Amino acid sequence: MCTSIVEIVRAEGAGVSEGGWFPVTSAAVTYDHPHHALLEDAITIDFVNPDLGPGARAAVEITLDTAKGLVAALTRAIAEAEEMEAGRGQSSAPKDEPRLRLIA
Repeated sequence: MCTSIVEIVRAEGAGVSEGGWFPVTSAAVTYDHPHHALLEDAITIDFVNPDLGPGARAAVEITLDTAKGLVAALTRAIAEAEEMEAGRGQSSAPKDEPRLRLIA
């Protein structure tokens, strides 16, 4: 059974596909049967530029648990980035070293 769960947002950035890098103009988040992942249903995230045709697509199919972890990681990274952006230009202290966190 198809779920018909679809959320589409404008996006600004770049994606890479078989043809190389392309400008991303929108992202679609769906929950339905995946095309490649061996799952019954999956969250699919498509980063696309419809003006460039079907080759301008970068996609992932992930489990609900993976999507929840991704949302949490994005939330933390966005909060830290906003904090860093708010402090720019107010201090001459050297930038922090990049941090990498692996959350199981």
